[in-house]
Amino acid sequence: MIFCALHPETPELTRRKIVLFWLPLFASWLMMGLEGPFIAAIIARVAEAKFNLAAYGVAFSLGMLFESPIIMMLSAANALVRDRRTYLKLRRFNVALNMAITLAMLIVLLPPVFFWLTRNLIGLPPEVARLTHQATFILLPWPAAIGFRRFYQGILIGNGMPRRVAHGTVVRLASMAATALLLYLFSSLPGACVGTAALSAGVIMEALASRLMAGPLLRRILDSQIPASEPGDSLRYRQLAFFYFPLAMTSVLALAVHPLMSFFLGKSRLPIESLAVLPVVNALVFIFRSAGLSFQEAAIALLGHGRENDRRIASFAWLLALVASGILLLIAFSPAVICWFHGVSGLPMELARLAVLPIRILVVMPALTVLLSFQRSHLVKKGKTRPITVATAIEVAVIAGFLLLAVARTDLVGVTAAALAAVSGRLCAIAYLQLKARQEKHALTLDPGA
Repeated sequence: MIFCALHPETPELTRRKIVLFWLPLFASWLMMGLEGPFIAAIIARVAEAKFNLAAYGVAFSLGMLFESPIIMMLSAANALVRDRRTYLKLRRFNVALNMAITLAMLIVLLPPVFFWLTRNLIGLPPEVARLTHQATFILLPWPAAIGFRRFYQGILIGNGMPRRVAHGTVVRLASMAATALLLYLFSSLPGACVGTAALSAGVIMEALASRLMAGPLLRRILDSQIPASEPGDSLRYRQLAFFYFPLAMTSVLALAVHPLMSFFLGKSRLPIESLAVLPVVNALVFIFRSAGLSFQEAAIALLGHGRENDRRIASFAWLLALVASGILLLIAFSPAVICWFHGVSGLPMELARLAVLPIRILVVMPALTVLLSFQRSHLVKKGKTRPITVATAIEVAVIAGFLLLAVARTDLVGVTAAALAAVSGRLCAIAYLQLKARQEKHALTLDPGA
């Protein structure tokens, strides 16, 4: 099999070793999690904040959709790059995919296509649609920059260098914050455009930093070569396609949830208010979900062939899930939640109160993210990526069905319906993968004592 980590197996994997490996990755995701609240707080303080927050939310969701085919490049590079041949093949694959994504985004940005999508399909008011078009155009370099930086970050993680990923995120945050503040203070750009310009600048700088930090390692990889007498070790494009495209479809389906929610929220009760509040609520949840999102790559790198390591990582996953959701629960059910949404995020009190119920519904999402990441890491490690796609398809279908019923048959506020739908979909995805694990009797079960 070609699906193996670069670093040596860890025969005695202690909780301390897991924490030390995971912590830099968590720091990186946590810093990215702070990005959303910071940008939302800037936008909330400009003129016409409600329209700009709504436009930024839709533009961000479209950017995430275009980013989705490339986002799993980190897992692919982590699992596959071992020598010169595998590095060069995956790099060529990455470049081709980035070019295709950028071209597709350009086509969607054509005014007839874009305004049909935002005004006719989603139902945005003309002013919000115009702001969304400007903001999305500024995001044009964003997906390709993410593709390059995740490629190099995956190689760094696979070689036991997760701290360098965190260093790159520091560069990203500094660049993003500087861009946002400079544009806020010294430009007349609408708030939505300030937000997406800051996002693009931060990711471009992070991609450059990741390439520079990976430089010495890449030189060693380019000097390495698996002997020609071992043809089974050569990564073929067909193998690469079978491995990567289910992962890509997973990301496409998962990130399609954002524009899907924008579509339903545009037709729900309090549509503009819901579109304005959703990115702020998601930004707070993302801070705590970062524990689980970072755990997936750590687990891919640390999982061995022995059951003992699997049990220890499963035990750590449960502890991490409880802590992540527990802290968010303390915030969501205390007066601190209004302080965050009104005082820190800058939402008007009316919108801050609207955000309280959705955040309370979403307190379980950090825990569910950890558990889903644990399941996925086993499958990626074994090269079995198709069940991940099926689970994500189930999640998206449940979300879409729930939102359809909520909008058509209930009087729920749009953002509240979106929170309920997100939790329902994630629970169904986890249940499917757990059932699959028990049927196949392999070590992705969530039972830490299995």
